[in-house]
Amino acid sequence: MSITVRPLRLPDDYEAIAKLVNTYWSEPVDAAKLEEDDRKLYTVGRTFIDENRLLGGYDRLRLAAVTDQDKVIGYLWIWRAPWTEPGNLNHTLIVDPSFRSQGAGRRLFEQAVSWAAALGASRIVTEVWDDDPASQHFAETNGFVVERHSYQSVLPLAGRDDLGTVDENIITQLENEGIRFTTLADEGEEAGELKLYELYKETLVDIPGFTGEVPVISEWRKWYLMANGYSPDQVLIAAAGDRYVGVTNLLHNAKTNGMYHEYTGVSSDYRRLSIGLALKIKAIELAIAHKAAYIRTDNDSTNVPILTINRKLGYQPRRGSYRMVMEMKDVPAKS
Repeated sequence: MSITVRPLRLPDDYEAIAKLVNTYWSEPVDAAKLEEDDRKLYTVGRTFIDENRLLGGYDRLRLAAVTDQDKVIGYLWIWRAPWTEPGNLNHTLIVDPSFRSQGAGRRLFEQAVSWAAALGASRIVTEVWDDDPASQHFAETNGFVVERHSYQSVLPLAGRDDLGTVDENIITQLENEGIRFTTLADEGEEAGELKLYELYKETLVDIPGFTGEVPVISEWRKWYLMANGYSPDQVLIAAAGDRYVGVTNLLHNAKTNGMYHEYTGVSSDYRRLSIGLALKIKAIELAIAHKAAYIRTDNDSTNVPILTINRKLGYQPRRGSYRMVMEMKDVPAKS
């Protein structure tokens, strides 16, 4: 069987790409969702080398590996956004499990490296599940090394109609101290978004492993606030007077009836008051009210405060992922 690499043919390839990424991503997507996300993106990239001789701007390359019958068996997506760390490209490479070790991954990766070199990138960044030794070996063989480790946690909710042993007293205590709990729906999206954006700008950069810059508000709205499964009543806010000091954003996956805990952040001068814990309790209450099957989240291995809260609330550890990086300077020059 011969394998060739070709550009994507859209919209025809969306179905095949969705099947591939669903063999690897933790939350399933469909072709319509992939097409919807594409409509949010730029159509023409623009990159440059900045004053520090690092790659800036935005662009992407997407390729498919196909069989003689044009069956899509591999997918490459390598990209950077305007807020990606200077010099970096992000990289996703997936091969159908039944077609691995036949050259599809190698061919796609060669294209990724060639494109990265032509742009002048310094590093390629990828993520690999920590229970997938074959993918780890492929990455390491091609020059990637582990930079960080993060973990998934899941709180099963099927059949639950209350908080069980979770202590809600902290919410009452905070309310008595002047903290107001509300939602973006109650606040009004137009009125609340700017204050919420200011809170994200402050807190995102404090996340262990966060790189790059906080996007401008229009891109933050698309990719952080209004990600797939967004609803303003699922954006939970802690406020001190008119100031937003804490936020939790839950996303609903209609295919699994699960909730993804996309973000929790608390303003630095309001930390260690258990506001994060209170917001997570509010999130559980909301998910139970929506009869969600579970809440899933991802956390860096060094984010001890959030990992401690998750354990206290009954989240169960699942597989994690390694963030791996490859330095372009270490790629052998072609003779």
